[in-house]
Amino acid sequence: MTGQNTKSRIVFYEDRNFTGRSYECTSDCPNMFSFLSRCHSCKVEGGCFMLYDRPNYTGNQYFLRRGDHSDYQTMGMANGIRSCRVIPAHKGSYKMKIYEREGFGGQTHEIADDCDHVADRYRMSSCMSCSVSDGHWLMYEQPNYRGRMLYLRPGEYRHFSTGMGSMGGMGGMGGIRFMSMRRISDSWH
Repeated sequence: MTGQNTKSRIVFYEDRNFTGRSYECTSDCPNMFSFLSRCHSCKVEGGCFMLYDRPNYTGNQYFLRRGDHSDYQTMGMANGIRSCRVIPAHKGSYKMKIYEREGFGGQTHEIADDCDHVADRYRMSSCMSCSVSDGHWLMYEQPNYRGRMLYLRPGEYRHFSTGMGSMGGMGGMGGIRFMSMRRISDSWH
């Protein structure tokens, strides 16, 4: 696979504790089954990655930075790792406009830094849509960066529940709400 970011490198292993066949990856991989029959552990040797428990960047997501990850279940993956995305290094400002309701409705605030609790900081019930201008972000279902997460790149997100393959693991339920968000910065590498 060609590299999108030469500093990003992850090695996947078929079994827990870095055993079994392995596959080295430096770019997005929509289907691990093209290279391994299963994927139950990995080592991030550089950069940041978003892992998914379904092919084509769908299902539950898990953010990983440099380190050894010996068991997919400790990452919250139900069925092992099925696809991954490189999160490009971002140098510069971060900017996102968050909205209280789907379709860019309700109260709105522009943010440029991490927010551990939308309701406390902005007096909004939650964030149900957003527009990312700069940087890469992680959205969390619960305050204080807990619960299921969603990786967002620059773009418009009118509905977190529809039109986004990355939300497949969120159960397809309407009205997905996020209560905290964090910038993915170079200091995480």
